[in-house]
This record gives sequence, C-alpha cells and structure tokens, in this order.
Amino acid sequence: MKSALLLKPKMVKLGVFICGLLFCNSIIAQDKLYPNTFPLSDVTLLNGPFKHARDLNIQTLLKYDVDRLLAPYRKEAGLTPKGESYENWIGLDGHVGGHYLSAMAINYAATGNAECKKRLDYMIAELKACQDANTKNHPEWGDGYVGGVPDSKGVWSKIKAGDVSIIWKYWVPWYNVHKMYAGLRDAWLYTGNKEAKRIFIKFCDWAINVTSGLSDIKMEEMLGNEHGGMNEVFADAYQMTGDQKYLIAAKRFSHKMLLDAMAANTDNLDNKHANTQVPKVVGFERIAELSHDDNYGKAGSFFWETVTANRSLAFGGNSRREIFPSAAACSDYVNDVEGPESCNSYNMLKLTEDLFRVNPLAKYADFYERTLFNHILSSQHPEHGGYVYFTSARPRHYRVYSTPNEGMWCCVGSGMENHGKYGQFIYTHSKDSLFLNLFIASELNWKDKNIKVRQETAFPNEEQTKLTITSGNARFKLMIRYPYWVKDGQLKITVNGKMVDFVAYPSSYVSINRMWKKGDVAVIKFPMNTHIEHLPNVPNYIAFMHGPILLSAKTGTEDLKGLVADNSRWGHIASGKKLPLNEAPIIVDDNIDSLVNR
Repeated sequence: MKSALLLKPKMVKLGVFICGLLFCNSIIAQDKLYPNTFPLSDVTLLNGPFKHARDLNIQTLLKYDVDRLLAPYRKEAGLTPKGESYENWIGLDGHVGGHYLSAMAINYAATGNAECKKRLDYMIAELKACQDANTKNHPEWGDGYVGGVPDSKGVWSKIKAGDVSIIWKYWVPWYNVHKMYAGLRDAWLYTGNKEAKRIFIKFCDWAINVTSGLSDIKMEEMLGNEHGGMNEVFADAYQMTGDQKYLIAAKRFSHKMLLDAMAANTDNLDNKHANTQVPKVVGFERIAELSHDDNYGKAGSFFWETVTANRSLAFGGNSRREIFPSAAACSDYVNDVEGPESCNSYNMLKLTEDLFRVNPLAKYADFYERTLFNHILSSQHPEHGGYVYFTSARPRHYRVYSTPNEGMWCCVGSGMENHGKYGQFIYTHSKDSLFLNLFIASELNWKDKNIKVRQETAFPNEEQTKLTITSGNARFKLMIRYPYWVKDGQLKITVNGKMVDFVAYPSSYVSINRMWKKGDVAVIKFPMNTHIEHLPNVPNYIAFMHGPILLSAKTGTEDLKGLVADNSRWGHIASGKKLPLNEAPIIVDDNIDSLVNR
C-alpha cells in the first residue's frame, strides 16, 4: 500500500550484566548464552498483532521444502541432494538454510510446534551426515566443514593455502557459512540440541584450521569481504566451552578497519555497505561482554550511538540502496525507492539486546521498541506472510513482499527468524530485578522466583498496560520503563489501586521494590503524545510519531508493479513508477512544531 505524508511550511517541501566469564559447570549445563533473557518457552504471547504475526510466520515457514534448503550442503559434501536447490540468488546457495534452522529452533521454543521440532531434528541429522562426508571426502580442507558455498573446495582450499584474494571471486563465502553457524548455535541455544552443539564446535575448529596459516595482514585483507558475524560465533564458542582459542579466533575475525575507528569514536561509515558492518559490531560487543576488553566495548557502544542518532529513520531502519549514505546523499531516501533494509534492523536489534544486557539503559529499549513495532512487525505480509527487503521512504511509493519458496533473499532469511522472537525482550531479569521493557500482551513464567505475571494491553491502541501477579509470592524489583515518548511527569503507576510515588524521567526505569503476591495488580498509564522527527540531514522532510509509532497516510494504489515478488534476481525492488514528489499531498504551515499541538 502506498503511503506518505508531506508537509509544507512557507512553501518548503517536507516529507514525511554480566558477572565474569560464564564457565562454571552450573552455567555450562544451561542451554543459553544470555543470562538476562528468559527462555522463549517461559513467555507466552497473548492475542494481539505479535501473536498473529508469529503464528502466520510458522504457517509460512512450513511451506518451505527442507530438502531443497539442504541441497547445497549435500552437494558440496559429495552426497546426492534429495531436492533441487532453490533458484533465486544462485551463488549464495546455503545461506537461507542456516536462517531456516534458526527459525525452526526459535519457533519450537516459543510455541512447542511439533512440526518445527521434527524439521529441526531432521536438519541436524542431515547436516551431521554432510559434516562427516566432508571430513571423509575432503580431508585436505574439509574436516568439520558443514557449508553450502558453491564450489566450496575451490574457495576454502585456496584460503587454507594462503590465497585470500580468491574470496573476491565468490559471493561472500564467510557471510554464507555464518548463517549455518548461527543456525547450529540456535538449535542448541533454544532447544538444547546437543548434536547441534557438537557440529557447531567442530565447524568452528574447521574455520580456525583453514585460517591458521594466515597472517594478521592477510586476515584483514580477507575481512574486507562481507563475512557476517563470524567473530560473534567464535565468541559464543568461547562462552560455550571456555577454550581461549575461540576468543583468539573471535578477535582475529574482527575487522580492524571498523573496530579501530569505532573504538576511537570516529564515524567512518559513509558509503559503506550497512549490513556488512552491523554484524561485525554484534561480534565486537560479544567479545567485550565476555573478555571485558574496553576497546571492543567502546566500538560497540559508539557504533550503536552514531547509527541510531545520526543514520536511522523515524521507524528505526537505516541505509539506502544497502549503503550508509553521506550527509550530502541523504536526499536519496526521498528520491530513490530502495530504503532501509530489514536485515539491518534484525542485526541492530541483536546489538541492542547485547548492549542492554551489559548496561540495562532505557535508551536501548526505546530504540528496540521503535524498530520492532514500526519496521520488523510491518515487514511481514499480513495475509500470506511474505517478507520485505527494502522499506521505501519515498512519498507515495511502496515495498515488495516475497512468497514462500521464491525469492530467497537475505531478508527472507532474517525474516524467517524475526517473528518468532517477539517474546525475547518483553521481559529481562538481573538478580532480583524484573525489567518490563515492552508493552506487549503476554504472560511470563519466572521459574526462579516461582512467579507468573500476566500483561494485558492493546498498546499502541490504548495508553496503558496492566500487570497481574497470577501465581506465587516473591520480593523483587519491578523495573518499569518510562518511555522517551511520555512527557516528564505524565507517567502514572498504581499498585492495587494506590498511586506509586517515584522520581524518574523519560527514557529511564521506575523501580518498585516490594513483596509481590498473587492477585497484585500494577497499572501503568502512558499518554502517547504526538511529535515530529526530521529525516537525517534533510530537515525539510519530517515524520509524525504518535508515541513510538510512525504515522502515515494512504495515497493510492496505482502501478504497484511486483508488489508480490516473482523469482527474478531483482524482484525484491519495487519497480513501479515513481510518482512525482511535487504532486504528493502537502500541508502548509508557518510553524512546524505547532502541527503536533492541535
């Protein structure tokens, strides 16, 4: 649906904590890496847009053919594929299979869906067979390998021999295999699948072996090619095993071009491919969290600050034509149709969760909410569940949706995961504190406290949420987010009908420390004021926000060519006519700020 809102003042066009290293036996036995996060199985989504999106996504996921997704892995291992590889994006074969494995794990954990579990177990068995076959059939370079990169022998044997220039003759091989690393990790993380962990660790050992002969200079040269979050998965392996070799590998796979600049508070992102950079920084932050290396921590924090403050649009997304534009080129957001990429927001939310875990500040949850509600939730087709690549910021343009089994884009892969993780950041915990980060209808089973909490809300269609202790008694601090979009003094909280006195300000947390018992009710009221936000570096274009929600206006449905994408190479780009900007609806006003006070 085409939507935009243009305004015009005076004939000027406007448009719309972690304690130490987690290696003691009691922690190692747990099937999670993130100590502040509740298992997805302990958070139940109640009726509302997020539950609908998750359930629709499962229906969509189950339309995919697992044997077709696994075909590239069997082919490279010398095994006969059981299905024909998916077509679109040939040359990047294998990347979606890793995302799909993550999606099966996430959705099984969130819902207990038996078919998701069946498919996950099948994939793990098939991938184990591929890893064993690679070890047997390619002993010179493939011991432990479980990737689907086309002509794997050609690229990995050359890299092991020291020829890193070969990587530019292939389509982002490390990025490709990173998706399977993440899938195997997630199969263990969310479901406790021990075989997935064994395959993952052996796969990590393979990468260390393949790159062991490369000098630091050669590594840096190789990392100039997009490589996903390879440093992140090695940091995860370090936390899972306690073996220092994986932390060393994580740092070797950290691109110093970006690391050094970000650690020095230098923004060198102009004209760089955006989603190449974000996963690197997720790895920087994981290394900082586990090793307490201040250089990596500074890099993670500064990158997040500069991207969210200077390079993100009102709905939380960033980049145009996949690139971070310079200040002078930000008008491209309006002139072009390839706006922020869904993958970028997927990875920015991962980074945000990591930063929050180490330093639980409300600004991280504020950004998370904005991006989750406006970008991620809206990137799903409401009927057939297809996924969005680019969200256009051009007035009166539109975006394109994928269909199951066609258009195997990167944002199809990350989209498979997005809608299963909605329960992951609603609540977090730290010692005796329970953080209420998001206002989403849900139930929490806090097993460590023997407490169950039910959150009832129709937010953003109502300006309150209600928390009820439905089971148990325990003393803890309830940390309620005071959103940035609620004006100073307007947040109101009652417990069992009595007003709570507190001193807190927008973008902070209100702490209520008490003995909570079954039947207690806390009501949080948050008036959703309307405000405006300017397009970065193009101040004449603005967005209207109601609370954290981006507002838009319907402007027509003419020439929606390719609204539902076919299987063509460039089908993810909206190719309909670009309607003239000077014919878009406008509002004329002398005082922009007065528009939100009427």
